[in-house]
Amino acid sequence: MKSFAVILLCIGLLGGCASKSDLSLYQQLDGKAGIERLIDSFIYQIGNDEQVFHYFEHANITHFRQGFITHLCMLVNGPCNYDGDSMVDIHTGMHISEKDFNHVVDLLINAMNEQNISHSVQNKILSKMAPLRSEIIKI
Repeated sequence: MKSFAVILLCIGLLGGCASKSDLSLYQQLDGKAGIERLIDSFIYQIGNDEQVFHYFEHANITHFRQGFITHLCMLVNGPCNYDGDSMVDIHTGMHISEKDFNHVVDLLINAMNEQNISHSVQNKILSKMAPLRSEIIKI
């Protein structure tokens, strides 16, 4: 009887693991509410960072926030449709250095850590964002 209970417990635990991996990346982030929390943490990180704040100091933060929420939601296959400016249009003329770009990525990672987003989910998010690098750096 005890071994049957142990087997049921193991099956239940494995089933719980499988259902977690079946969640979409959007769901793993807790949907739009989780994305909003992440972006708010990210904005806070930027606002307190002397190295990159100058890129954002004249930005409309409300517009930036909403655009980034919608863009990230779309990138993680959420129900959002980003129809804002392209990354090239947004970043042309900003002359973002590779060092500053990498630092902003570090700030995003800090925000994800602050929101207790698992490293596996962080890696998935970053892999979806990585192709945008060439559209942002040194243009």
